[in-house]
Amino acid sequence: MTADIISIRRAALHEQVTLRLRQMLVEGRIAPGAKLNERELAEVLQVSRTPLREAIKMLAAEGLVELVPNRGAIAVSLNETDVRNTFEVMAGLEALSGELAAQRITAEELAEIRAMQFEMMAAFTRRDLSNYYRINALIHSAINAAAKNPVLAATYNQVNARLQALRYRSNQDGEKWDHAAREHEKMIEALAAHDSAAMRELLVSHLYRKMDVVLDQLRRDADARASGAA
Repeated sequence: MTADIISIRRAALHEQVTLRLRQMLVEGRIAPGAKLNERELAEVLQVSRTPLREAIKMLAAEGLVELVPNRGAIAVSLNETDVRNTFEVMAGLEALSGELAAQRITAEELAEIRAMQFEMMAAFTRRDLSNYYRINALIHSAINAAAKNPVLAATYNQVNARLQALRYRSNQDGEKWDHAAREHEKMIEALAAHDSAAMRELLVSHLYRKMDVVLDQLRRDADARASGAA
């Protein structure tokens, strides 16, 4: 009995640390390419190094962290080619996810997505990007779950993990954020109408617009670094 209680507590701590560290990576509080300093992170998160190391391994499996021999854990940094290739694959997965979800979604699932949409738009109105992104990710996961294809879900989650930080950054452009928020309303309309073609088109165009924003940001960052080095 005691062993069961201890293992549950350890598992809960490990999950909490993973969640908090993931958020730091996604929101750029740990910059792409930066080394994860275990001592500093343990102090910030107020945990020992054991659950922290377990969390880092989990995030490495997700693709947010790279484990480099003799250097330790590094926050993943994608170059322009990596970004384009990953977004291209993700667009195909989003398209299939949306198409199948439109065919298979239940009334209960649609009601849950509508509720999340309402909450997300409240965060949008407050310009609360952190909560907006969190709920946005839940909505996309719910659409993927409504497709009811476990192989698709596993592949989707694996590829999407590489893009989380970039998708978060894409909403930092105010005009693009406004457009993305409006597109979510159209997605719910397509799901409610069981319109597979519309859902496929919406998700693909939605993702490629994000890719364009991300690539533009990467180029501007590269130009800024080049100007600073000159």
